[in-house]
Amino acid sequence: MFTGIVEEIGLVSRVERDLLKIQASLVLEGTQLGDSIAVNGVCLTVIARDGGSFSVEVMPETLRRTNLGMLRSGERVNLERALTPTSRLGGHFVQGHIDGTGRIVSAKPEDRAILVRFVAPPELMRYIVPKGFIAIDGASLTVVDVDSGSFTVSLVSFTQRHITLGGKKPGSIVNLETDILGKYVERLLRPEASKVSLDFLAEHGFLGTTSR
Repeated sequence: MFTGIVEEIGLVSRVERDLLKIQASLVLEGTQLGDSIAVNGVCLTVIARDGGSFSVEVMPETLRRTNLGMLRSGERVNLERALTPTSRLGGHFVQGHIDGTGRIVSAKPEDRAILVRFVAPPELMRYIVPKGFIAIDGASLTVVDVDSGSFTVSLVSFTQRHITLGGKKPGSIVNLETDILGKYVERLLRPEASKVSLDFLAEHGFLGTTSR
């Protein structure tokens, strides 16, 4: 489990078909073989490490579903160690299980911030809501607005400097993990799943109004 607060930007130093070697420093502190590190939001297991880098294996399913297969030596990646019980939860609960990828379609300055718009497939857009959470390449961000096929986030100047998204251009492919809460609610609302309904949720304080 992760928070989506990127700890460090690492540098890819070696790429093989199913292996990545990444140069880093901060995330190596206390990291042992078998520990989990999120690389662009993908939960991966450390299989080797030295004083300035670590290696992870990447499964075929991960390569199909994420942008890790597009990485080349010299590229930058967002890194975060797994959450510990004493960590501050500054972002939201991020599993490191990528739902799919999106594509940047525009990046526009707004004072010192940047508004970045992404397109994503319908099966992901259904879980993306205004002012909700989304993890983009592992970074926890707040959704500004949503339309039928795209959504926007705003990057303040601090965020631009501390995650890789600030340097990406239109056309770049990013990993997306939507908020798990929406998936659970959707499953509970299926008629065959339980007796939970919109009225039930409203009666118990989860919704402001019913859909009657």
